[in-house]
Amino acid sequence: MASATELGTAGLQGWRGKVGDAVAKPVSQRTPLDDEQVRAAVGVLFFVLAVTYVIRAITAASQRVRES
Repeated sequence: MASATELGTAGLQGWRGKVGDAVAKPVSQRTPLDDEQVRAAVGVLFFVLAVTYVIRAITAASQRVRES
């Protein structure tokens, strides 16, 4: 079974990976987290933002269908 860190970093593809890499070192130097944990947190953040976007889009679409 994958660890939480592995799951979090799985979402860091493309530009999101570049953001995670750029943020990981400075944040890990200022916090007790290591680089991988910071990357995982960034990956989880991007995942949550994507899910929120999809939920809002579905909600807006369903409201328009009900209004029609």
